[in-house]
Amino acid sequence: MPSVRPRTRPVRANLRNPSELLPWKAARRPERLRPPGSGNGLITYTRRMAKYFDVHPENPQRRTVNTVADTIRSDGLVVYPTDSCFALGCRLGSREGINRIRAIRNLDDRHHFTLVCRDFAQLGQFVHVDKDVFRAVKAATPGSYTFILPATKEVPRQLLHPKKKTVGVRIPDHVVAQALVEELGEPLLSSTLLLPGEEEPLTQGWEIKERLDHVVDAVLDSGDCGTEPTTVIDFSGGEPEIVRRGAGDTSRFE
Repeated sequence: MPSVRPRTRPVRANLRNPSELLPWKAARRPERLRPPGSGNGLITYTRRMAKYFDVHPENPQRRTVNTVADTIRSDGLVVYPTDSCFALGCRLGSREGINRIRAIRNLDDRHHFTLVCRDFAQLGQFVHVDKDVFRAVKAATPGSYTFILPATKEVPRQLLHPKKKTVGVRIPDHVVAQALVEELGEPLLSSTLLLPGEEEPLTQGWEIKERLDHVVDAVLDSGDCGTEPTTVIDFSGGEPEIVRRGAGDTSRFE
C-alpha cells in the first residue's frame, strides 16, 4: 500500500496556519476565488484534502509513483520534488492544471512553463535544437537547468510564450522526478513552487501539504528539497542568455 504517513514534524513556533497559505483567504468548500491582483486567475478549492505520499529518495516505491501519475492523468495538480526545489506539476494538455498553476503562483501569460522530460529523445519531440545548442544542453543535463528553446507543434499553444513561441524544457537529476516522468509516459508540465510574496520555495513536504491542502491534489515527498530554483538559459536567439541564476552553475554559459 502507498505510504501516506507524514514525516515527524519539528517544532516550529512560526508555522503558518493552513488558512494563511496564500495572500488570500482559503476556502473549505468547492469554490473558485480570485486572489487580489491576479487578473483573471481563479484559485480552485475542493472538498478533497491533498493526499500525502512519502517515498524513498533513492528507491521510490513504484506503486506510490503510479498513484501520483494516475492523479496527473486525471487532470490533477501535484507537488513533487526535483534536484532544485519542489515544483507544481500537471498533465501536458491539462488546461485546468495550467490555470490552477497560474492562479496559485499569480503568473501572467508571458511566464515560461517548463516541460520536464525523461531524456533527450523525449525532449527533442517538443523543441527545436540545432547541433551547437544540443552539445551545450547535453553537457549540462541531467541537472538543475531549464532551457528556453523554440517549440515544435507538439506543444499546446497555451504553454507558448505569446511572442517568441518558445517553451522551457529540462531533464532533472532527481530519482523521484525521473520515476514520475517515466511512469507518466510524457513530459510533465511544471513550474517552481514559489508562492506569491515569498522569497524562497518551501522545502518540506509536510508543510506544503498543510499550506496547500484543498488547493493541490497530492504532495509527493522524498525529503527536504533545496531553496534555489533552476538556472534558466535562453537559447531561442542562438546564443545562451542567462535569464535566471539558480541551482545550476552558470560558468559554462558565460
